[in-house]
Amino acid sequence: MPKTLPEVVAAVDLGSNSFHMIVCSLKDGKLQIQDRIREMVRLASGLDKNNTLDSETQARALACLEKFGQRVRNFPPGSVRAVGTNTLRIATNAQEFLSKAEQALNHPIDIISGIEEARLIYLGVAYSLGGNGGTRLVMDIGGGSTEYILGSGNAPHEKESLHMGCVTLSNLFFKNGKLSKNAFAQAVLFAEQQLEPFQQTFRRNKWDKAIGASGTLRAIDKVLKLKNWSKDGITLEGLEQLAAHIGRCNHVDDLKLPDLNPDRLPVFPGGVAIVYATFKILGIDQMIVSDGALREGLIQDLMGRIFDHDIRAATVHNWAERFHTDQPHAARVKQTIAYMLPQLSNTTPIDNDTITQYLDWAADLHEIGRDIAHSGYHKHSAYIIENGDLAGFSRQDQILLATLVRTHRRKFVRSLFANLPAPWTELTPYLSIILRLAVLLRRNRFDADLPEFRIAIEKSKIRLTFPKNWLDESPLTHADLLQEADYLKQGGFKLDFS
Repeated sequence: MPKTLPEVVAAVDLGSNSFHMIVCSLKDGKLQIQDRIREMVRLASGLDKNNTLDSETQARALACLEKFGQRVRNFPPGSVRAVGTNTLRIATNAQEFLSKAEQALNHPIDIISGIEEARLIYLGVAYSLGGNGGTRLVMDIGGGSTEYILGSGNAPHEKESLHMGCVTLSNLFFKNGKLSKNAFAQAVLFAEQQLEPFQQTFRRNKWDKAIGASGTLRAIDKVLKLKNWSKDGITLEGLEQLAAHIGRCNHVDDLKLPDLNPDRLPVFPGGVAIVYATFKILGIDQMIVSDGALREGLIQDLMGRIFDHDIRAATVHNWAERFHTDQPHAARVKQTIAYMLPQLSNTTPIDNDTITQYLDWAADLHEIGRDIAHSGYHKHSAYIIENGDLAGFSRQDQILLATLVRTHRRKFVRSLFANLPAPWTELTPYLSIILRLAVLLRRNRFDADLPEFRIAIEKSKIRLTFPKNWLDESPLTHADLLQEADYLKQGGFKLDFS
């Protein structure tokens, strides 16, 4: 647990339809909601045919984040968790936008996978509902994706994220707000096709209660109640009446639905089509709607990090076991890293705890690729880390960790660090060198203690100093260091040792 706990924490969700922020006070380990802010940005509508986010939409998004930033700008590092979802997952210029967005918010923004989004949504729903309540099917509709999760208590068991959302379906089938019975039927059919491969996973006999989470589902729930089409949550009968009403209208302006936010009107038919298709395909008769969703899940995940229950640590442990790594060897590598780090001055914008965390995770996972092939195992390890569903890790987390593992042995290619976000671009080569040397010095996999050696790194120069005669008595390590000096030289570094 950190020595000083934040008094206030916040979560920011850069969704494909709306941006949300929740601010909570933290007292005696308990959360109290202080503020909720939501703004319709429709990020997904700004994607062109090449998945490039247009400048007008970026400007709208940045203006929103400036407002959010005014609320949380001075919050201490580590007290704000901000994530981007489907649109930022697929936007070709996402990194360019993120650098401006982080400046506006004054906090880092992670891009999370659809599966990670599903995990966090379930966490938020479970927190809001409390209790066990049997097995739940949770559904969340965003602007660009829809998540389905099966879980019980606080634990999700099955997670899927489908590339369809209220914005994308509305843009595909209800362009310029035009409606027709045929267009709605085509939208429902499209959604059914997307969900069909997962019909058996989420079918009716797999869960006890269906729960909806998102503005779209809350809006549908409210409309059905006010129209007296449903009295208890969202029902199939109520959806059929809503679908028939949409089919009779020629334009979204003709819908005249009670208490429906005008901002939501252009994307409402697409959301209804997804819900109606889901009810039909999965055999749902009734769904209740939860107040909790992604941002509440983000707050819960952030609390885990603050109170040393970081799910990422559990994920790394589980993956190390899954791929049968030599865990005693990883422990020796981590011990060597822990010996070296205090000798190196840290003047980086990244704190020592975070640096240690990533190096330790890299040490735990650097050999998982051996389960695939011994030759070039570091490349296999990096591929698994970058492309796997690692619970708790953002897209940036996984790329950073994969880069450390990819560069921990053999050729030291500086270009591999080029695509990392600042300030990791400049820092990660040094972290890689620390990991490389720790692995090299533990190559014999013996439990015997290493001698007390000194390490210094200054710009491109690395200096290792061992006790007198130790290298003469350790010819294999001496040979390994000579080879390592050649590898590092190719990357612009000079390794001296004696």
